[in-house]
Amino acid sequence: MALPVAFFAVFFAWPVAAIVARGLKTDGSWHLGRIADVVTQPDIRHVLWFTTWQALASTALTLLLALPAAYVFARLDFPGKQVLRAVVTVPFVLPTVVVGTAFLALVGHGGLLDELWGVRLDTTVWAILLAHVFFNHAVVVRTVGGLWAQLDPRQEQAARMLGASPLRAWRKITLPALAPAVAAAALMVFLFTFTSFGVVQILGGPAFSTLEVEIYRETSEVFDLATAAVLTLVQFAAVGAILVVHAWTVRRRESALRLVDASVTARRPRGAGQWTVLAGVLLTIALLVVLPLVVLVRRSLDAPGLGYYRALATSGDGTFLVAPLHAVWTSLEYAAAATAIAVLVGGLAAAALARRDAGRLVRGFDALLMLPLGVSAVTVGFGFLIALDEPPLDLRESWILVPLAQALVGAPFVVRTMLPVLRAVDGRLREAAAVLGASPWRVWREVDLPMVRRALLVAAGFAFAVSLGEFGATVFIARPDDPTLPVAVARLLSRPGDLNYGQAMALSTILMVVCAAALLVLERLRTDRTGEF
Repeated sequence: MALPVAFFAVFFAWPVAAIVARGLKTDGSWHLGRIADVVTQPDIRHVLWFTTWQALASTALTLLLALPAAYVFARLDFPGKQVLRAVVTVPFVLPTVVVGTAFLALVGHGGLLDELWGVRLDTTVWAILLAHVFFNHAVVVRTVGGLWAQLDPRQEQAARMLGASPLRAWRKITLPALAPAVAAAALMVFLFTFTSFGVVQILGGPAFSTLEVEIYRETSEVFDLATAAVLTLVQFAAVGAILVVHAWTVRRRESALRLVDASVTARRPRGAGQWTVLAGVLLTIALLVVLPLVVLVRRSLDAPGLGYYRALATSGDGTFLVAPLHAVWTSLEYAAAATAIAVLVGGLAAAALARRDAGRLVRGFDALLMLPLGVSAVTVGFGFLIALDEPPLDLRESWILVPLAQALVGAPFVVRTMLPVLRAVDGRLREAAAVLGASPWRVWREVDLPMVRRALLVAAGFAFAVSLGEFGATVFIARPDDPTLPVAVARLLSRPGDLNYGQAMALSTILMVVCAAALLVLERLRTDRTGEF
């Protein structure tokens, strides 16, 4: 736990505390009365209410539409499965501003729905909810599907042989085993929608505002750092309470599971029921995931002769110090470094938390690991600039600052993906290996690692994907001569003109293709056949 605790203390707690102190402390005195003044304002109470209920609604809708997809990817085998799994994950790494723009082209004025049926959903909550499903669909599919694929199906088959109906067998056998993974996925979706920024700002218009949008407005438009600090504390407290409840409920329901090789659990669809589920999932993915991506690609091809793509090779009108295409290689370098950091920190934390004899202090750190997903990225970005600008940690001019910020978001995914599988490993296997003389390192290498290897690859893929698309904190700390893909896209979208908009769509398409290629490679590594455990 030493490295994870030190990492989160230095690169999360310290920057957040620095920015909050800058807002609430003046001339050496704390102005805590400002907290009550802010939270009692009617407009702030409205923001708090909308932030909460839209996050709950988005989470419920995402689970409703994504859990069948998790079943399909875990239990059914069909042509193009690996490619489709990579496509489903692509939306999660797109910058939220691009997600909002793609959905605006679908549901806004002159969008696809407006052209076909005269229906507009922009500036409505439905546009926000659907965009959140598009963005978070992969979280449920990969988090729940990763464990579901390794559950031994013979346990459910045994219940069926004893007379249980398919629904009862699933409810009594499979669902309790999946509960920790479902809870983890629901938590991540809730945190992402609770702190939603780009989607709400573009699709919601002035009628809707989340805490994240309000923090950004108070910071960059009103320049009221004190109010922004109070809202950050409110967000921090709400997320902390949710994580404590989650850690307590999930811990009570976890138990040892029998895990098998994921490659032997998937079968070709059998019967009308499985074919119906597969067709429904494919239709949902086509409408909610693939269609916005198709619109994105089409917009990038509006200029004749791939004009928008050719324009990416030059710095053009001075918007960039380097050609926008340079951001592709920069993002890959940063994402690789961030993934290595996230896997190291998150893997060590998951291994410590998975121990049955872990104390309360260690188990409490489980909830703290998720806080970077629920705290304003604007706050973290500003905090990096304030806290890490003087010795002994003067990192403002160092390239490692961006991967560190990205790893803060990637590490919780590593923990949440690996922890259910690590806790499901039967402790008697470790004890037997130790009795036979194996060292602790060899026990981990021979017992734990083969069972969690696929979960580790999934975790690394998530961390890489999140790093590619991280925008909120990176936009404040990325160097002008080394912008990442999301920063470059946002910079292009902020400037008027069809050329800049077209280049933003082209660069977003490149980001989508790079991510899909990386995820497809990961899928091929993850589905190699190594026999049953």
